[in-house]
Amino acid sequence: MTMQAAPQGSPYEDLGRWIDAHHPEQIEFLREIVKVPSDTPPGDNAPAAEKAAALLTAMNFRVERHPVPDDFLRGYGMRSVTNLIVRQRFGSGGPTVALNAHGDVVPPGEGWTKPPYGGVIEHGRMYGRGVAVSKSDIATYTYALAALRAQAASGAALNGAVELHFTYDEEFGGLAGPGWLLEHKLTRPDFAIAASFSYAVVTAHNGCLQLEVTVHGKAGHGAMPETGRDAFRAGTAILNAIYAEADALKAKKSNVRGIDHPTMIVGLINGGINTNVVPDRLMLRMDRRMIPEENPAEVEARLRSLIERAAAGHDGIRVEIRRLLRANALKPLPGHEKLLGSIQKHDAALRRRGGGADRAGFAFCARDGR
Repeated sequence: MTMQAAPQGSPYEDLGRWIDAHHPEQIEFLREIVKVPSDTPPGDNAPAAEKAAALLTAMNFRVERHPVPDDFLRGYGMRSVTNLIVRQRFGSGGPTVALNAHGDVVPPGEGWTKPPYGGVIEHGRMYGRGVAVSKSDIATYTYALAALRAQAASGAALNGAVELHFTYDEEFGGLAGPGWLLEHKLTRPDFAIAASFSYAVVTAHNGCLQLEVTVHGKAGHGAMPETGRDAFRAGTAILNAIYAEADALKAKKSNVRGIDHPTMIVGLINGGINTNVVPDRLMLRMDRRMIPEENPAEVEARLRSLIERAAAGHDGIRVEIRRLLRANALKPLPGHEKLLGSIQKHDAALRRRGGGADRAGFAFCARDGR
C-alpha cells in the first residue's frame, strides 16, 4: 500500500482523526464479538465468525465466508470453522497487504471477577476473552481499513490492496485458518501482518511441535495392584524425561535476534478409571517450541525416541504417539525490510506524539522476496 499526499493536510493525521472520531463505534464492535464465545477447544467457532461477518457487512464491507469442511475438522479436533476475507482495492497497482487476526480463544479458566463474555468496561478497561488477543485486533484492523476507505473517498491517492483475514483456529495451530486459505489459493498477498501479543515488531518466531502421547497399561484392583500394569507409573517416567529435556533446552540459544531458546511443556493430562483402580490409560499433550535453527523433523524424531525410551523399562506398557501439529519457525524473509522500515518510521512518530503504538505487536512476512 502506498499513500500520496491528500488534498488537505497530512494523510496520516487525517487517518488518526478519523479513528479517534469513530473510537466509540470501534469499542462497541469489539464488545459485540467478545460476547460470542469461541473457546478452542472445543472449537465450535462458526457462530463467532458469523457475528463478525454481520458487523463487517453493516459497515459496507464485502465479506467472503470460507467454511472448512466437517470431515477435515473432525480429524483436526474442531467442530466448526468459517474463515473470513475482506478485500479492498485502492487505485491501480501497488502491493497487497494482508492483515490477519484470529477470533478463537482458549477457554477462560478459573478466577474471573468479570463475565468472560460480557465485554464489561470499567475505568477505561474492557474485560473479556479475546480483548487482548486477538478479537481486539479484528476491531483494530477493521477500523484501520475503514479509515483508509474514508481517506480514499475524500480524494487521497492510494495504490494497493488491503485484505482482512479473520481466522478461527489459531489455538489449534492455524491449519484450518491461514493454512487453509493459503493451501486452497484463496489469497496470495505480497506482505502479511499478523497480530501478536508482544510489544514489538516481530520478523521471526519459533516453530511449534505438538504431540499427543497415550500410555496404555492394564487395569487392576487397588487391593491387588500387581494384577495391573500402571499407566501412571510409566507416564511419570515419561514426564520426568520430558521435563529434564525441557530444562536442558535452556542452554540451546538461537542466533536470531529476539529469540532465546527452545521450550517444552506438557499442557494437558487425563486418564484413570477410579480411585481404587490401577490406571490403564494416561493421555498427555505436549508443546515443543523450536528455534529457527532447528530441523522440525529431527526434533520430532528425537522427542519420539525420548518418550519411547522412558517407557521401555515398564513391563506391559504400550505407548502411542500422535502428531497434532508441526509448524515451521518464521525466519526473516527477503523483502520484509520495506514494510519493516515503514512500520518503524510511523511507530517512532507515534511515540514522539505520546501515542499508544506500544500496545500492539506485529509479526509479518513477505512473499517471493518482494
